[in-house]
Amino acid sequence: MVAASKLRRAQAAAENARPYAKAMEEMLKNLAASLAGNDSAPKLLVGNGQDGSHLLVVATSDRGLAGAFNGSIIKGARVKIRELVAAGKKVRLFNIGKKAGEGLKRNDIVETVTGLSRRQPSFKDAEHIAEKIISMYHHGEFDVCGIFYNKFKSAISQEVTYQQLIPLELKQDEKAPATPYEFEPGPEEILQELLPQNIAVQIYRALLENAASEHASRMTAMDNATRNAGDMIKDLTLIYNRTRQAAITKELIEIISGAEAV
Repeated sequence: MVAASKLRRAQAAAENARPYAKAMEEMLKNLAASLAGNDSAPKLLVGNGQDGSHLLVVATSDRGLAGAFNGSIIKGARVKIRELVAAGKKVRLFNIGKKAGEGLKRNDIVETVTGLSRRQPSFKDAEHIAEKIISMYHHGEFDVCGIFYNKFKSAISQEVTYQQLIPLELKQDEKAPATPYEFEPGPEEILQELLPQNIAVQIYRALLENAASEHASRMTAMDNATRNAGDMIKDLTLIYNRTRQAAITKELIEIISGAEAV
């Protein structure tokens, strides 16, 4: 019941964040298109030309008893790590939540942020994480960065999602016509301000999606646990009654047999 009450608020927050994140992505697509082939394009947009070192941001919760919520994210991260290592890439982890650290402790963990899943995540939390990641990128600590989280679909369905943050993957939808924009003062100046904010927005959306998915998984897990406990109580009660009846029957037989012997 507690998880169900929290789910409604978390679901509304996640759904409200999606249009803003999508609109920002569309804006970046237009900006990126105007800078195609331009050597002055920001590194956060086009990258540094290398992909030998990857930073994976793995967002989980701090607590268990949430069904397959944490396990599915950790499993997805492990698959990605194996693929990158097999390709000769260096992999480092930036964990959000205690469960990521517990499930991926054998890997190179650069930092772990905890406490976000115990309350409704705020944009300040996402900005703080984004600032750390961008600072690491500018110091040459990695070439590519992406985040793992659970995308909320329904109360019984969540989808493990990997989204690349640096450099941004801005695939233009061929079926959707491009919206014409005029930029002032210019695409380069706008991107210098917009790209860091977009990373914070995408991380914030991931945290909100995770919050809704966690409450939904916990609600489902606790509901299943309650139902299984009820079934177990029924089975044990039946076994107890049968055993008790067998003991009574045995005593009656012994009494009757004794009386007949006298």
